[in-house]
Amino acid sequence: MNFELTDEQHDLRRAIRSVLAEECPPTLARAANEGDVRADDLWRTMVELDWPALSLPVELGGLGMTWVDQAVLLDELGRALAPVPYWATVTQFVPALLELGTVVQQERFVVPTVAGSSTGALAIDEGAGTWSLDGVRAEAVAQGDELVLSGIKRWVADGASATEIAVAVRLEGQLRVVVVPGASVSVTPLPPLDGTTRHADIGLDGVRLARDRLLGEGDAGRGLSRAIEAATLGVAVSMCGTCARILEMTRDYALAREQFGVPIGSFQAVKHKLADLHLDVQRATALGYFAALCVAEDDPRRTVAISMAKAAAGDAQRRAFQDGLQLHGGIGYTWEQDLHLFLRRAKVGDLQFGGASQHRRAVARAAMAGPVGAHK
Repeated sequence: MNFELTDEQHDLRRAIRSVLAEECPPTLARAANEGDVRADDLWRTMVELDWPALSLPVELGGLGMTWVDQAVLLDELGRALAPVPYWATVTQFVPALLELGTVVQQERFVVPTVAGSSTGALAIDEGAGTWSLDGVRAEAVAQGDELVLSGIKRWVADGASATEIAVAVRLEGQLRVVVVPGASVSVTPLPPLDGTTRHADIGLDGVRLARDRLLGEGDAGRGLSRAIEAATLGVAVSMCGTCARILEMTRDYALAREQFGVPIGSFQAVKHKLADLHLDVQRATALGYFAALCVAEDDPRRTVAISMAKAAAGDAQRRAFQDGLQLHGGIGYTWEQDLHLFLRRAKVGDLQFGGASQHRRAVARAAMAGPVGAHK
């Protein structure tokens, strides 16, 4: 397993950062936080550059690149606070289709996302940001050639704007996933903590679907778990980019802000805080890219690696929130300072698909169970 980014991946990062510097300045994230602003122009640019197609199979219109390449993109999107449906569509909805859908279903629902004519979302259980399949209570009942749904899904990312939503339901005692048109559900947008990542509650009562919207055959537990892992990794890597930008902003402020005639960054206590935050961000980033490698190579360690990455990203955002805000002093609490935009994104990331403590417990359980593959 090669743990270094290639020259091509470094070039990809530079190209992505250059585009986002032009198309996604902090003013766009600020506008998203101040109102219900949609970054349609940015999304169109991303589609034209084939970013949603980056790691998708060539047979589905993708570029056939790896999850590591996608991690580079996610890292930069998090750094720029891009208010686009990339995460919900490419790292949440699409993995569910790739894991569970037939070839015909993948062509039907995935190909439009590559073309930018459709966006997606993933609705798992009835909790707020949880990642367990135990809480799935929404139901589907077969009536002739149709399925009739009931229940509610909470805290669905981009649930109010998604064209299609992959929904986990119970059908005849099995866990299954159905693809529901976004226009057919009742939507309750939730007040956003971070305006660049919108969430909504999705009502399913009375929704009728053709049976060809039921993904695959048999229980969907394993496939859906793998899709959730991809979604979790997408959020974790993005958080690393956001926290890295908070570190940069805090460092720059510490070098510019003077006290007693010298920059506050020259004080030892400030240096210690910046060094600790740097270590946390670097650790989370390394674990995120290792997890991306595991996904790219379908390494059996992927589940543990993703939980380690999410836990480390949560630790990094906690320190970034605490020390970044403190070292900015009073200016850090103001609406005019951009810092709060990044702190909001990092905090919401920690709430999605399990927080640091949940994933740390998952790693501990895996460690107590022994080496991967030792138990059957």
